Amino acid sequence: MSRAKLPTPDDPPCPSSAPSPPSRRRFLSHGAAIVAAASLPTAVSKASEPSNTSMSSVQGRGGPTASTITTKDGVEIFYKDWGKGQPIVFSHGWPLSADDWDTQLMFFVNHGYRVIAHDRRGHGRSTQTSGGHDMDHYADDLAALTAHLDLRNAVHVGHSTGGGEVVHYIGRHGQSRVAKAAIMSAVPPLMLKTPANPGGLPKEVFDGLQTALAASRTQFYYDLPTGPFYGYNRPGAKPSQAIISNWWRQGMMGGAKAHYDGIVAFSQTDFTEDLKKITVPVLVMHGDDDQIVPYADSAPLSAKLLKNSTLKTYKGFPHGMPTTEAPTINADLLAFLKA
Repeated sequence: MSRAKLPTPDDPPCPSSAPSPPSRRRFLSHGAAIVAAASLPTAVSKASEPSNTSMSSVQGRGGPTASTITTKDGVEIFYKDWGKGQPIVFSHGWPLSADDWDTQLMFFVNHGYRVIAHDRRGHGRSTQTSGGHDMDHYADDLAALTAHLDLRNAVHVGHSTGGGEVVHYIGRHGQSRVAKAAIMSAVPPLMLKTPANPGGLPKEVFDGLQTALAASRTQFYYDLPTGPFYGYNRPGAKPSQAIISNWWRQGMMGGAKAHYDGIVAFSQTDFTEDLKKITVPVLVMHGDDDQIVPYADSAPLSAKLLKNSTLKTYKGFPHGMPTTEAPTINADLLAFLKA
């Protein structure tokens, strides 16, 4: 059987996509429950807020801006900064970019908030550095961005791996700048199966993801959004070719090395101690049909470890619910911010 055709900007929308070969289908059904996050290795020593060395503006003043900062280890981090008001900082999932938040950015900037979203190192328009693809560096990069912009009373929102980034940032750098947080379809507390976490996924699943990425990243990044990420493999689902192509576009903008290392990062980082440190209100949002980050071993456990949490479970929602179920997600997040 020939491979599925890869999406291009000129491809017309199509109501369905060709099925994957049986072997790939079996792999995705087994490994689906772990792939939309990615970016978190082991925690190292406590660090103070890192300073960046420079900042450059991509657009002029007077409207939405997109800029970069350079971290203390020389990595350029791209970010968007739109609007005025209480800041909301968005951390994206693996292997995507700040663009994955565009629906939320437009919604909240139109509701009077200042919205900031960055491309994680190695992702999107940020530097494709060969190293530093671990949660400590991701949290430090986020701290550098918030310090550079001098954000106060900020709300941090993270999806998938971004949820782990938010949790580790607060646990590692403290919450003096943080008012609230929300984590959606997020990887904490721990994805990997261990004696202490028997409900996690076997290491072989994550090894398989790395093998698929190294063999054909373009195909791998087409199969994921076409199938489990958005639940398009479910009976009666209506795939959106535009959403699939946008996921593929964002993934291919980033670096293969960063994404490969990120699989180890998001699968093996244990956020238990970070969760225990957080006292600000946290909204934990998760769909019970998440095929990427299984619900039972994530959201309820995180909510239990947090001191001030609200767990909101969405029946039938997929991992990519901020995109496919944006009206519901945006409304619930806005209500949480206003509470």
